[in-house]
Amino acid sequence: MALRAIAAGEVVLRNEATRVAWTVRVPAFELAVYSVTRDLYRSVVGGAAGKEPVTDVSWRDALRFCNRLSVEAGFTPCYVIGDDPDALDVIRDEAADGYRLPSEAEWEYGCRAGTSGERYGDLDAIAWHRGNSGGTAREVATRQPNAWGLHDMIGNVWEWCWDLFDPAVYGPYRVFRGGGWQDTPRGCRASARRKSHPSFRIDDLGFRLARSPVPAFIAP
Repeated sequence: MALRAIAAGEVVLRNEATRVAWTVRVPAFELAVYSVTRDLYRSVVGGAAGKEPVTDVSWRDALRFCNRLSVEAGFTPCYVIGDDPDALDVIRDEAADGYRLPSEAEWEYGCRAGTSGERYGDLDAIAWHRGNSGGTAREVATRQPNAWGLHDMIGNVWEWCWDLFDPAVYGPYRVFRGGGWQDTPRGCRASARRKSHPSFRIDDLGFRLARSPVPAFIAP
């Protein structure tokens, strides 16, 4: 699983329903070049083979996968996962160097790759969506990447993020981003946001890995 180093920066997030916008400072991090595939998921957890994104995984499933892959890679797992059915007892270790879900700010910052429009390129060129997917998820990295070398940030499958969507209104619902193979252009935008319960599973929702490596020690 190739990850790209993403330099620190800022991104403006928007809640289109409430028309509220806020600026988030994003520290340097790493983001996977494409979504977790069926092949990678199968190698750790089991399931069907294929180069398409893994789908039908819940938010909690994604966190468990991150922890298991981290252990296999020799990294410190990021998550402590409890038994709460709403997953509100999950704790992220901010100092851990293991694999994790991106925050919503990291996701949009990586998606935009320095652009400010609805999407980082022509929709048909960069994304599998309702108009060209043939009614199914397609192999990863078969559409044009953005300027930072990230594929399928828009289209193919939606991707879980770490964040709660709006706990005051939607309780434990978590954010997912990016649009999927059955979405119209309206859903395939850098700012498009959706949400669901952390137990939710569906055939156009997967996830992408992020990581915050521990900085190398430099002697004075």
